[in-house]
Amino acid sequence: MANRHRGEIAAELDGRRRTLVLTLGALAELEDAFGAEDLVALTERFSRGRLAAKDAIRLLAAGLRGAGEAVTEDEVARMTMPGGAAGFARLVGELIAATFGGAAEGAAAPLPGAPEPAG
Repeated sequence: MANRHRGEIAAELDGRRRTLVLTLGALAELEDAFGAEDLVALTERFSRGRLAAKDAIRLLAAGLRGAGEAVTEDEVARMTMPGGAAGFARLVGELIAATFGGAAEGAAAPLPGAPEPAG
């Protein structure tokens, strides 16, 4: 079960309930992948609210690996989830918000074009 106090989120990917978390190691991995100088630069990049599909794949793969899954970016790229692309956009926003909280305010909102979650 995901623990939001530890920055964990839960998601259904490929029909399985999974946990994602951006651990310090996962964040270091993302700094390297995005060429970010530090966590502030990484936060600024995410807070713009504009991420490419490849960025989303990197984030989700790092989050799954942070939670202990041995997955590659290629495996994540082939995964499906309820809501399709909009579901992935919401999931990325949730993961960023769970990790950075108010530090990445723009990232907490769904990415442009993503429908609001049903309440």
